[in-house]
Amino acid sequence: MTGESAGPAWPSSPPPPAADGWHWALEHVSELPRVRAQLRRGLAEESSGTDEATDLDEAVVLAFDEMASNALRHGGGGVRARVQRTPDAWLVEVRDSAAQRPPQPAVGRDPSQGGLGLYLIAEMAEDHGWHLTEGQKSVWALLPRR
Repeated sequence: MTGESAGPAWPSSPPPPAADGWHWALEHVSELPRVRAQLRRGLAEESSGTDEATDLDEAVVLAFDEMASNALRHGGGGVRARVQRTPDAWLVEVRDSAAQRPPQPAVGRDPSQGGLGLYLIAEMAEDHGWHLTEGQKSVWALLPRR
């Protein structure tokens, strides 16, 4: 984990290559509890089962949930999400139709009003970014795995 906070905008770069994993097309935030449960089960099957691995898996679920809920609330539809394996991390990537709006962490906002998810993800992730692909905005983060 970098321990670095998100700046006023996330860096623009494509994610690293990844394989295997899970994919979802999402239409509404009401789908997220079911998808989180699927993701949690899938990660547990891939995990070493140690307390550290369980904590890392929960960080992946949290990052996925924050990114997916942002896309569903603010991304203009067409939300697609994936969690895939890289050699030593999980790639969490969420795409939406708001290609003209890069992810921007809330700056100067009262924490009680929300908007801190991107900061949290940046602090947990080994790397993060966004780019445009196939006419969509793709927001991604790499989270460590065991």
